[in-house]
Amino acid sequence: MKLPQGIEYVGVNDHEIDLFEGQYIVPAGMAYNSYVISDDKVAVMDTVDHRFADEWLANLAAVLHGRQPDYLVIQHMEPDHSGSIENFCRKYPETTVVGNAKTFLIMENFLGKEIASHRLIVKDGETLSLGKHSLTFVLAPMVHWPEVMVSYDEYAHTLFSADAFGKFGALDVDEEWDCEARRYYVGIVGKYGPSVQTLLKKAAALDIRTMCPLHGPVLCENLAHYIGLYDTWSRYDTESEGICICYTSVYGHTKQAVELLTEHLERLGQKVSIHDLARDDMAEAVEDSFRYGKLVLASTTYNASVFPFMHDFVTRLAEHSFQNKRVAIIENGSWAPMAAKTIIGLLAPCKNITYDGTVTLLSAMTDNNRSEIEQLAHKLAQNS
Repeated sequence: MKLPQGIEYVGVNDHEIDLFEGQYIVPAGMAYNSYVISDDKVAVMDTVDHRFADEWLANLAAVLHGRQPDYLVIQHMEPDHSGSIENFCRKYPETTVVGNAKTFLIMENFLGKEIASHRLIVKDGETLSLGKHSLTFVLAPMVHWPEVMVSYDEYAHTLFSADAFGKFGALDVDEEWDCEARRYYVGIVGKYGPSVQTLLKKAAALDIRTMCPLHGPVLCENLAHYIGLYDTWSRYDTESEGICICYTSVYGHTKQAVELLTEHLERLGQKVSIHDLARDDMAEAVEDSFRYGKLVLASTTYNASVFPFMHDFVTRLAEHSFQNKRVAIIENGSWAPMAAKTIIGLLAPCKNITYDGTVTLLSAMTDNNRSEIEQLAHKLAQNS
């Protein structure tokens, strides 16, 4: 791991976890990152999940070489990063714990008591000198919790970016950054695009050459690529031209309609990403719905509403501030089709949604349905 002089990595890899935050499938595990800045003063940047407290403290001792930490900086109080604060304070009781006012409020909520006899409460823009290295604290509320802050080391041109620019996956697994960073961002941070935009504007004034997130690899090359993606994602802009199709099907007829639409779209040169919401990772479907500019929702009617997996999915889109997209619907209802009406109602809070029409099946596809699906494919392709 390439880090500037004076900064060392002491984080851990978690291959025990199956669901991150109780819902995101993480087959490649997770990394809980922590860093040490050694100068005239020593600052430890965040802790790790409580299950790895002993491993983390051993990593920490190995780089301290007998020195006592002067500061423990807490940038984010989510338990995967704050879970070892109490263990740390028992071992290093003289260390000053650094956070903002909300940090310590949430700390007490989690730990049920006041932790750390030495505290330093910092405000936005305040600086802590360590020697050559100094940390400037930038508050980043709702990226993605209210107490979040990031820290900029001017000497090392390094931004300790909290959960921003993180990704799923342990560091001992080699994975492409974009995909798992996108799924992480959309699922966890995506609702808070305006807050991310505010942070990006603050960061633009800094000479950042290295980014140290709390998950995923240290970023020190091609930073414009990562920052550009965060700008696109937080503006809810289209990242890739293409069409995401998400469907549920009970007896296969709705699936047949999706397969026919896909054939037409691919024949017209369109990139298509398909998700069976009953079987596929729903977080991947949410990710692709934000990535591409167009979304087709295909579902059966169910109990005068829409099939449960589709209901869950569309609710997730709305909760994550889905916007600025073109949407088409294929509904199926043997005697009283209600899927389209329900979907449109669930998407009502979403901004700037343009509907490209609805195809209604009454059980199996008819020749008229086949013609409508072909017309829908041309309409979606023309709107590229």
